[in-house]
Amino acid sequence: CLWTLAAILKETLKDGAGVLEKLLAPLDAVLEGFYNAILLHHFDSHHYTSPYSEATNNLISFIDLLEALLASRIELELPLRCQRILFLKVSYVLNLISSSVPYIIKKKFILLLKKCVLYKSREAAESGSLFLQTPSFCEDMLALSNAVLQVVNLTWLNQIPISGKSNYFGSSEAAPGRDSQGGSDQTVLRALSLVLLKALEFKIHSFATEREIK
Repeated sequence: CLWTLAAILKETLKDGAGVLEKLLAPLDAVLEGFYNAILLHHFDSHHYTSPYSEATNNLISFIDLLEALLASRIELELPLRCQRILFLKVSYVLNLISSSVPYIIKKKFILLLKKCVLYKSREAAESGSLFLQTPSFCEDMLALSNAVLQVVNLTWLNQIPISGKSNYFGSSEAAPGRDSQGGSDQTVLRALSLVLLKALEFKIHSFATEREIK
């Protein structure tokens, strides 16, 4: 069901904003309900211990759907709640990343967060400016930045693996049997670093803007 919905949404992107809104508007509350129900699940259960389990495959399908919703956001002048939920409730994703789900799930969500911080509205894309964004995006990005910086302050990074072999972000210890010079997933390491830097950059810009207004 989730995979099918993601596939339909990706195809609908080719048809323009009108068709996209007709598809998503009736599903807005349903998709937010999916987000809450799926990501508030107990991920330390035995159902998620294998990267090949049905539960894990369902999560991967859900990530595909979230990616499609993020990609569809640029098409609508006023994004729907389901297109904003990943930003507004990113704490659910951050908690999942630090849970015991398989590494492939953690990696996919980290790369999805990277796409979030690199997202640009149509106006920003046309102007080339990072900060020329719609009010809704500024609100969403501020929510994401606050959540990311808050968990980082609570040693969240120490719980995030940067390989499938128990290497952790910020740890100087190599995984058992691994060379300390290798083994880290550089894609995840770069993505995490970018998420942190962009969150900090947006927070600083937001703070500076508030001071100018005052």
